[in-house]
Amino acid sequence: MKMKIRKGDKVEVISGRFEDKGKRGEVIRVIPETDRVVVQDINMRKKHQSQVQTRGRTLSPGIIEFEGSIHISNVMLVCPKCDEPTRVNISRQDGDVIRVCKKCEALIDS
Repeated sequence: MKMKIRKGDKVEVISGRFEDKGKRGEVIRVIPETDRVVVQDINMRKKHQSQVQTRGRTLSPGIIEFEGSIHISNVMLVCPKCDEPTRVNISRQDGDVIRVCKKCEALIDS
């Protein structure tokens, strides 16, 4: 299935964890196999890393913070023109797929 949210898009979290709900961020990575996205500074996770030596390099130990993935249904694309969360309409022009904001009908792909 074609994903309506792509890497680099600005999205808003519409449901999920209480502290992340309503926050906005940029999509870092899209995982189409599991319908998930990774959003910058949203769903922060902590990993306790022990010291590991591989190929002559040493990874330092400590607590590493990283972004966890969110299901794509929990985020909504923010229109660059009207700056509001909106649904996306997909249309075709001259063989190209173009995303259009359903509120203000502005082109999302420029």
